[in-house]
Amino acid sequence: MTKRDLLVGLGVGLSFGYVAVRAFEASHELRAPAPVKPKDAASYGRQRRLYAVAGMLRGFPISASFAFGGGAGFIAKLTRPPKHTWLHPAVFVATTMAVTTAVELPVDFFEDYALERRYGLTHQPLHGWLIDRAKETALGTFFAALIVTGFAELARRLPRLWPFVASLCGFGLFALVNLVVPVYVMPLFNRFEPLRGPLERRLRELAKPFGVEDARIMRMDMSRRTTKANAFVTGIGNTHRIVIGDTLLEHFPDDEIAFVVAHELGHYVSKDSWRIIGLGGTLTTVILFGSELLLPPGRRARVHEPETLIQFYFWMTLVSAALRPALLAFMRSREWSADRFALEATHAPAIGAQAFRRLRDQNLSEDEQPPWFDFLFASHPSLKKRIAALESAARLRHDR
Repeated sequence: MTKRDLLVGLGVGLSFGYVAVRAFEASHELRAPAPVKPKDAASYGRQRRLYAVAGMLRGFPISASFAFGGGAGFIAKLTRPPKHTWLHPAVFVATTMAVTTAVELPVDFFEDYALERRYGLTHQPLHGWLIDRAKETALGTFFAALIVTGFAELARRLPRLWPFVASLCGFGLFALVNLVVPVYVMPLFNRFEPLRGPLERRLRELAKPFGVEDARIMRMDMSRRTTKANAFVTGIGNTHRIVIGDTLLEHFPDDEIAFVVAHELGHYVSKDSWRIIGLGGTLTTVILFGSELLLPPGRRARVHEPETLIQFYFWMTLVSAALRPALLAFMRSREWSADRFALEATHAPAIGAQAFRRLRDQNLSEDEQPPWFDFLFASHPSLKKRIAALESAARLRHDR
């Protein structure tokens, strides 16, 4: 048995073994749904960590076996169009994503929908989840096929210069996504409407000293998908907006909502969306050049071919994984910055600490996760540290 055969066997075995177990659990869950468990953040957190680590550990060998074990070549031959060969990468990617989505559906159902329902974090009916999943798959497939087609054409026409041109295009693509997604994609999943009433006027007064009192403040029907509360900033330019979930508006007092929105104002005022675009474009450049170096020299001029393209993508996932901790560390630093902004804007550290405790309880979040998990997966600092910082600020204000 060659190393290649061993790699293929390992990847296929891991994939179908894991999926088979999840398919059995999913079928049992569909026949006899498990009762809702008592609220237990530690138990919920352990499950989420287990699934995240399992996904990462099985993802690399499965991708490697597909890229180097003949699976990519088989689908490439199967999907090669007789005419318009420039469409081959798009058809190849669409087929691969369709097969992957179908195979992974039991895993997604059990580790996403069933888990959230079991801990009382969603009331969304199954058909609603399936419709959302179908929308996500259709959109993901369309945009992936579009990007891969453009990338393959670029690599075919500019076999030596494509990494430079693709890197420049990466910055533009990140910006375009931030322009398009808030207006055309997000409304496919949720309803957005301007926030009105006394709270809206209060939030604009809060934003006025920073010159952003005209910011778009939107209400989102988050409750159709989850009971978790959240607010976030999205978009750039004319699509830049602060979004507040109805689950936050309906379950939090106005003072705590004001602090949470002040945190999002920190992202808004600091133009963190542009910072992420800049960092994303920079990391994309590193990923593209690093992945090209990992390709065998004979394949570097054939990246436009689907078989080589999927190998290139595998190396991209490895380089991305190596850079992921740096990106997450940057994102955590921006969260700390937004917390400091909220404190400066509201002068209410005790209310901020209470808002974070309420978020922790409603979202079934842990106070703290293992350091290794924060390093590899966490985009936000631990709630324990954030609450402690606010409580410390509250004590300083009291002592004064």
